[in-house]
Amino acid sequence: MVSTAFAARWARAALVAAVMILGVGALSPAVSNAQTGGRVGAAGTGLTLDGQPWWPAGFNAYQLATDWSINHGCGAQVDLDAYFSDLPPRTVTRFNAFEALATNKTTGQRDWRPIDRVFEAAQRHGQLLVPVMAGQEGPCEDEQFKQHDWYIEGWKTRQHGLEPSFQSWIGAVVDRYKNSPALAAWETVGEPEPGVCIGDCVLRVRICPPDAAVVLRNFMDEAGEVIRRHAPGELITAGLVGGGQCGSAGEEYKYVNDSPNVDVLQYHDYHFNGIPLPGDIWNGLEVRIRQARELNKPIVVGEIGQMAGAPCETLDQRAADVDHKIGGQRLAGTAGAMLWSFVPDPRHDLCTFDVGPGDPLFGVLAKYTTVGSVPPPIPDPGTGGGSSGSAGSSGS
Repeated sequence: MVSTAFAARWARAALVAAVMILGVGALSPAVSNAQTGGRVGAAGTGLTLDGQPWWPAGFNAYQLATDWSINHGCGAQVDLDAYFSDLPPRTVTRFNAFEALATNKTTGQRDWRPIDRVFEAAQRHGQLLVPVMAGQEGPCEDEQFKQHDWYIEGWKTRQHGLEPSFQSWIGAVVDRYKNSPALAAWETVGEPEPGVCIGDCVLRVRICPPDAAVVLRNFMDEAGEVIRRHAPGELITAGLVGGGQCGSAGEEYKYVNDSPNVDVLQYHDYHFNGIPLPGDIWNGLEVRIRQARELNKPIVVGEIGQMAGAPCETLDQRAADVDHKIGGQRLAGTAGAMLWSFVPDPRHDLCTFDVGPGDPLFGVLAKYTTVGSVPPPIPDPGTGGGSSGSAGSSGS
């Protein structure tokens, strides 16, 4: 049963879609924030691929650069050709391009082969990538939460694996993969937030300094400038959760994303199953779409997570809900979607976010990934769910 509040939201989404179809939407190449250095461009509130309007759907597949023969890994090893060939054409995958994954565990020296193979396989199969250079909580690297002082100076002054700093790592990875036909956009840190830890760095005891938004904006300006120097014109996305985190709550989100070195906004959605526009009046997706429109920049739902498995709902039920969610978000004005997350070894006997080979969600990606000026697909009605999903992941 669809609630009255949801029906009103859906009506607003349909109105936005109608306005976009009438020509106020932003896929015209003649806009001020257009980026043209790579195959993928940002034109107003939309994305382009090879000069054509592009609405990509895809997966987060954080572990693609795991290679147990070379690095310490980050999740299970994936058959790259099998993964990319199973995807619909011209989708997008967000994955970890961490410094530790380009370090040989035996020699302790730089070894680019695991990340090289991801780019090479994606290119062979005509797929696009968003490489994430580090995670907020240090997953699969030092396991340290990046705090307020790191976002001020630490990213430029502290050792980062084999590199003298994270700033140096940004330059190294961008230099290696700039101009790759498989590149969609660069992302420096997944789910950044410049908080201060008190004891164990858990949410309930973290402090958010009053200058957190300024610190985060300065980081986006400066880290983005490193990318601009090495790869002019290639897109940069800020991997913000968008749900009111430290430094990006409310209108701070718009202030941070107003950086000239942020081209594509993000929102991460682990909210009610099947509800397209979740969240409150301060930090909900509807607010974030409005802010993106005011900035004349695209917003991509960079993580959509919904659990499935034997103890909860079936894979088909999840696919119907996600179809309904993505469809409503697209009508409301989003520029793409990525699901959390593909794994080669899904745990179907548990209730998890796992999406494995052959999951019906592959069909949802095929439905919504479009190139060219085409009408938005009609969303599946969903299963009539609406139960709350888990809190979001911590990025990568």
